[in-house]
Amino acid sequence: MYTLGINAAFHDCSACLVRDGVVLAAAEEERFTRIKHGKRPVPFTVWQLPFHAIGYCLQEAGIGLRDVDHVAYAYDPSLQLGARGTIGSIALPLEPSRERASAPWEELGLCYVVNAPRQLAGGAPHHLGHLFAGASPDGPFRWHFVEHHRAHEASACLASPFDECAVLVMDGRGERACTSYGLYRDGRYTRIGQVDFPHSLGLLYEDVTSHLGFLHSSDECKVMALASGGRPSWLPALRRLVRYRGGGRYEVAPADLHELLGPARRRGGPIDQRHLDIASSLQAVLEETVLQLAEWLHKETGASRLAMAGGVALNCVLNSCLRERGLFSEIWVQPAAGDAGTALGAALWVDRAERGCAERGWTMEHAFLGPQYAIDAIEEVLRETRLPYRRPPDLAATCADLLATGKVLGWFQGRMEFGPRALGARSILASPLDAGMQERLNQIKEREDFRPVAPAVTEEAADDWFVGGARSPFMLFVERVRPERAARIPAARHVDGTARVQAVNRERQPLFHALLTAFGSRTGVPMLVNTSFNVRGEPIVCTPRDALASFCTSPLDALAIGPFLLEKQAMMGTAA
Repeated sequence: MYTLGINAAFHDCSACLVRDGVVLAAAEEERFTRIKHGKRPVPFTVWQLPFHAIGYCLQEAGIGLRDVDHVAYAYDPSLQLGARGTIGSIALPLEPSRERASAPWEELGLCYVVNAPRQLAGGAPHHLGHLFAGASPDGPFRWHFVEHHRAHEASACLASPFDECAVLVMDGRGERACTSYGLYRDGRYTRIGQVDFPHSLGLLYEDVTSHLGFLHSSDECKVMALASGGRPSWLPALRRLVRYRGGGRYEVAPADLHELLGPARRRGGPIDQRHLDIASSLQAVLEETVLQLAEWLHKETGASRLAMAGGVALNCVLNSCLRERGLFSEIWVQPAAGDAGTALGAALWVDRAERGCAERGWTMEHAFLGPQYAIDAIEEVLRETRLPYRRPPDLAATCADLLATGKVLGWFQGRMEFGPRALGARSILASPLDAGMQERLNQIKEREDFRPVAPAVTEEAADDWFVGGARSPFMLFVERVRPERAARIPAARHVDGTARVQAVNRERQPLFHALLTAFGSRTGVPMLVNTSFNVRGEPIVCTPRDALASFCTSPLDALAIGPFLLEKQAMMGTAA
């Protein structure tokens, strides 16, 4: 039985294909269209389905849409239509924002959701049409609307390694819920409560992100990074906005941020201490509130483990704060915790319900669910470009030599990652030994100078360098760098002495592990700094052509793509 999951209502539109409880493929639309986040999260983009991601998933399984049994769409319009009555038809004013604020746009978004089955069956791009032939809005697939937060919850509990766990989901908003929580036990998930719109920690973080001059629903990670350099001097002001009421409930009061926090920062303008302090205060009030909620959830459920999803769960500083509090013995965070992961969660939820099987045959041990390219296909692209390349007998050893001399390497191997983190399939890698490497990487990627880069370390050595580092395969927690080791890896440390660690397993990533081991044999440090293979404003590279374009138009020194190696120095020699 095939179940196709779709996320399209908000941002990070994505698709996932499940066969009899096992995830075959999952990817974000942005990787194919090269439009960051796929689209902006506004109602009049809801019609855009992730056709390219869907097409990839179908091709990976060798099927067409007509072979899919169920389609699970990660949004349920009935939760809003029930309050409004059926739409029937809408009258859209010529200037909606002048007449009725945003209400008509919201109704237009709901219309697009309701009509998604027709759009799926009839709206595919021409070059993908053969994959969608033979399907109509009435089937042969059955259509399922899955509540947004239910999809998040399923992406956590049905993908985690836990047989029993509490579940916590926090994001901007779904149809109504902004936070939800429950218990997964005996193969069943039960929600025990939720906090509804407009009370949203995620939307507050987005609003302050905008106030600080960054793009909301995109740049929240920048605010988290800024927070490490500030003092929580604005915490009393933000505490007046956010109040925990007990019983898993909190309230977020509306506020004029200009009045509360002072004038907004101009996008691209200078960052001063006030901005750092606002970011620090925002992070502090988030952590305070979530810790209180988690303490209640632990007592309410009696669970010793916690699974998390939702965009707020991408805040790795918060995740580590929760883990350090020790309420739960283990915490697992969905690697695609943002809205992209709802495609996976919706598919798993419907698959499980339709098969009537509570037993799970799959857990998310890795995030490599995207496209991969055969060696012959990669070499064909290389030949077409007429760029000089070679095939070293030992790629890991050759690349380790380059990295040990301070070169920066693009790394394109195997199946692409699902989710926002580059985990050694589509990465830019460099030595952590040079204190100036962070600045250099930020220049290569055209990023702000305060942005940290993350260390990838062999799983065996992780605890030698970081406190609890071996527990972080997905780069979703920050760990303390061991003081006696800190001077050796200045490029991997953030200003507060922490690092967002990825512990690399030998069996799951043999080539990447071999590279880290080879670099360690040359330097005594079995780790590299790892950042996503893209430049500012672009998604992570997906195809060999994407990788080559990024390599040729950025200051990268070398590119390891499949078994092949390209070096700028050799290219310059050829040109000369």
